[in-house]
Amino acid sequence: MRIGLGFDIHKLVKGKRLILGGIQIPYHSGLKGHSDGDVVFHSISDALAGALGIEDIGTRFPNTDKSIKGISSRLILESYFNSLRKMGGKIVNLDIVILTESPYIKPWYEMMKKNIAEVLKIDPSCIGIKAKTMEGLGEIGKKKAIACFASVLIENL
Repeated sequence: MRIGLGFDIHKLVKGKRLILGGIQIPYHSGLKGHSDGDVVFHSISDALAGALGIEDIGTRFPNTDKSIKGISSRLILESYFNSLRKMGGKIVNLDIVILTESPYIKPWYEMMKKNIAEVLKIDPSCIGIKAKTMEGLGEIGKKKAIACFASVLIENL
C-alpha cells in the first residue's frame, strides 16, 4: 500500500467559470489557472503522483506549454489515473478537503463524488469530501482564492 498527498491553490477571478471536482458551480468568479483551475482534480492528480513516485502536474503539464492552455483538468486527472493502471495500482480510498470561504459547496458534494468516482473507476463511497473555511484569515478567508488537499491510498503495485 502507498499513500499520496496533493495540494493546490488558485486565485478567484471574475469572468471565469468555477469548476470544482469537474462540476461547474454557480458563482460570480472562477479559478485562474493555465488549465480550467480545478483545484480538486489538481490535488487528486498530485496525490496520485506522490503515491506512485512519478512527476507532479507542474512537470507533466507545465504552465509554459501553450498547447495545453485552458486544458480540462479532467484530462489531467485521467492521465494520472492511466499511470496508476499501467503500474498495476488500485485506489482504496480518497479523502478531499476544500478550503473556501465562499461559495458554500456542500450541496455539490454528491455530484463531485459521482464525477470523481467515474474518472477513477471507484465507488463514490470510497471518496470523502469536506469543505472548511479559513475563518476570514489569509487570501482564502478574504474570498480571493480556493485551495484543496487530497490524500489517496493505493494498493497492488
